[in-house]
Amino acid sequence: MEGSLHRSRWIRGLYFAAGVAALVAGLVGIVLPVLPTTPFVLLAAACFAKSSDHFYNALLNHRLTGPLIADWRTHGAMQRKTKHWAAFMMVLSFGTSILIMHSFWHRIMLLAMAAVLGVFIWRVPVRPEPTADPMAAPASPET
Repeated sequence: MEGSLHRSRWIRGLYFAAGVAALVAGLVGIVLPVLPTTPFVLLAAACFAKSSDHFYNALLNHRLTGPLIADWRTHGAMQRKTKHWAAFMMVLSFGTSILIMHSFWHRIMLLAMAAVLGVFIWRVPVRPEPTADPMAAPASPET
């Protein structure tokens, strides 16, 4: 995607603003159970690819966001451990929020949001695991 900056300076500015907004939403999503982080990081990467090579490469080279973007670009999926971690954090954060809410209707609302987010996470494909190449295995030492 490098080198695919939009020709118009104004459109690049709009893409950049959208990328910053998506990245901020992703950062907020780290602590809020309602916002999933990964889709916003992917959206920010797509916006920065059209607006700023510098910010796009910074996301690609970041130790946390880089693997997410690479998995999505290569496989259109996420790693199984990332998916499990997202589900665990969702259950933990929504569960805590539901327990501390006093209003029955707020609990129902949180439960509904958790269900929608859970379906979203469940539907994201899992990246295929790399298969072990028997030719690449080290030979057993014989003495």
